[in-house]
Amino acid sequence: MKTPFTGPPPRTAGRLAALLGTLLAALLCSLTLGAGTASAHAALTSTDPADGSVVPAAPRQVRLTFSEGVLLSADSVRVLDPRGERVDEGRPEHVDGKSQTAAVALRGGIADGTYTVAWQAVSADSHPVAGAFTFSIGAPSKTTVTVRSAATAIDPAVGTFYGIGRYAAYGGFILLVGGCAFAGVCRSSRPVQRVAVAGWVALFVSTVALLLLRGAYTSGKGLGAVPDLTLLGDALATKPGAALLSRLLLLSAAAVFLAVLFGSYAREDDDRASPGERRNLAYGLGIGGFVVAAGLAATWAMAEHASAGIQPWLAMPLDVAHLLAAALWLGGLAALLASLFAGGTVPRTAVERFSRTAFASVCVLVVTGLYQSWRQVGLSWSTLTGTEYGRWLLLKVALVAAMLAAAFFSRRWTARIAGSAGTGRPPGAADRGAAAAKKAKGPVGRPAAKDPVRAAQLARQQAAVDKAAGRRERDADGNRGGLRRSVLAEAAVAVVLLAVTTLLTGTQPGRAEAGQKRAGAPAAPAAGPAEVRIAYDTGGTNGRGTARVTVDPARTGANTLSVTLSDPSGRPVDVPELTLSLTEKNKQIGPLRAALERQSAGHWQATGFQVPMAGDWQLSLTVRTSDIDQVTEIENVKIN
Repeated sequence: MKTPFTGPPPRTAGRLAALLGTLLAALLCSLTLGAGTASAHAALTSTDPADGSVVPAAPRQVRLTFSEGVLLSADSVRVLDPRGERVDEGRPEHVDGKSQTAAVALRGGIADGTYTVAWQAVSADSHPVAGAFTFSIGAPSKTTVTVRSAATAIDPAVGTFYGIGRYAAYGGFILLVGGCAFAGVCRSSRPVQRVAVAGWVALFVSTVALLLLRGAYTSGKGLGAVPDLTLLGDALATKPGAALLSRLLLLSAAAVFLAVLFGSYAREDDDRASPGERRNLAYGLGIGGFVVAAGLAATWAMAEHASAGIQPWLAMPLDVAHLLAAALWLGGLAALLASLFAGGTVPRTAVERFSRTAFASVCVLVVTGLYQSWRQVGLSWSTLTGTEYGRWLLLKVALVAAMLAAAFFSRRWTARIAGSAGTGRPPGAADRGAAAAKKAKGPVGRPAAKDPVRAAQLARQQAAVDKAAGRRERDADGNRGGLRRSVLAEAAVAVVLLAVTTLLTGTQPGRAEAGQKRAGAPAAPAAGPAEVRIAYDTGGTNGRGTARVTVDPARTGANTLSVTLSDPSGRPVDVPELTLSLTEKNKQIGPLRAALERQSAGHWQATGFQVPMAGDWQLSLTVRTSDIDQVTEIENVKIN
């Protein structure tokens, strides 16, 4: 006889549902705090022309290079003149078929000035990235263009709903696959069926929502753009959109699988089916279920982190194995929890089978998780602790360790129950119920009571007595109570773990973030304003003096140039004309002339002077003391 595990009374089950519901709601709220600003996954590594550079003539095209492949649309690269008018023509394309590049042609005959390049694309792991940079033709000029930064590339409302949809999709997949596996390997019951069906519904609804939101999510538009069929068509034409559509088709097959699986268990007592037919049906369901589950997992592996970066040929199948193992463990845990707290019974053998399945799943998770961690973070401790992805990964590892600790106690409670089960065990509530039912019937199975209404009333009373006796028996068994508590602790940690995993999939991998920081780091730290003292002599009367030139902060971008002239005695001196320019000889940039304005006797200043790039710049200072007396002096200044 199988040893049953009885669940708690309905009131306790209601409190459990309320507790898990509150925890889930809190996690959804925390999940959406960062959903509106997904981290960039494809980092912009270089541009041609370079950011902030000054080129002597208009280029034929603008090129961008990223750290990984990107998906382009018609408006992925826009080039705007100083008045905000577009000067690009044609559709952006990859350079020489390389997916990590983007290029767009420019119209001929464009004027000198500062141009803004606004770019927006979808990285290979399905997340939108955006940004902007400037370059100048001839010389820098004022511009009226204002471009959103990459952090605001996603509409906050759309990002929030998209984050909730991703969380629900992961949860639905885990419940669907784990519930079906628990039913096939361990035990099928109404609570387990409800878990699997709830997972299917959650995955289907969330996938439809993600597909509808996809266009607005990647284009940076608001919720009003969700019904736009053009955006929906563009989304379906990309790899992530095709993955979502494939997931819907696989869910149709999963619906048929659910009907066959649970229909077969409903007819398991049918004597017309031979043992061989039942065995063949079980094999068919197992193979078919594995194919559908692996296909569903592949819709994530082929469109997210595993498909981008190093070794995608190995990362994608290992990611499928990782997702399936997580579903077997966490989804099976949810099915076991539903069975334990549904007021029914769970055979001891079912718990033991789930324990073995969970152990095998954890082994797969450890192996595949270690590989994924190395692939996304590397072996650098600074990358693990100094990047957002690394910190979330450390939290995930801690949560997995907490779940393993709870699972250890669950295995101990299971072993104790198995050890205490024997043939001399007193009859439980189920045995008493069977004896009472036998006593209530006559010699040939007819009710002892002549009144059918009275017989039904007695049967209900006996059922209530048996249920109360079962509760007392359950409460008196400390081993079973310990099992329920440990399984509940596992499930609570699993809810948090799923939220952290969802956040990880929306965070830039540590390798990419560290590489982006290295690529964007300045060649040398800024040491404050740069100062140059230049002695000059125009050759005329009072033509000798010293110019003190200050460049603040001596970094790329806007700077303030200050020039102070003094005579040999150190007193300020005025001159009729003073000009200053900077030239980068190696890059053939300049001369860039500063618009100096007289501030006071012997003091000139130019504010907002744009230095396009770092390097050793040649500073040319021209001093005119009379109509015929003039000299130009040259010194070098370091720009960081």
